[in-house]
Amino acid sequence: MHSLKALITSLSLAVFLAVSLPGAALANETGTESGDDVSILLDLVILRPVGLVATVAGVIIFVPSLLISIPTGSVGKTFNALVARPAVYTFWRTLGEEL
Repeated sequence: MHSLKALITSLSLAVFLAVSLPGAALANETGTESGDDVSILLDLVILRPVGLVATVAGVIIFVPSLLISIPTGSVGKTFNALVARPAVYTFWRTLGEEL
C-alpha cells in the first residue's frame, strides 16, 4: 500500500511539473531560440519519461480495448490514439521540439 501511494505521488508530481513548466522552458534571455538548453533538459528529464509512461499505459489499455474496437472496425484509430501518438512524442521527435 505504501509503495502504491509513493508511485501515485511520484506520477502526480511528474504530471504537475510537465504541465506547469513548459512555458518557462520555452523562454530564454533573448526570446529568439526555441530549442534552448532549458527546454532540452526539461524534455529529457520530465517530458520523455512521462511520454514513456503514457506509451506503456496506452499499450496496456489498447489490448483489452480490442474487444470493442475489432467489432466496430476502429482498431487503427484506437491504436493511433493510445499507442502511436505517445510513441511518436516520446521516441521520434527532436529533443526540445514542440508538437
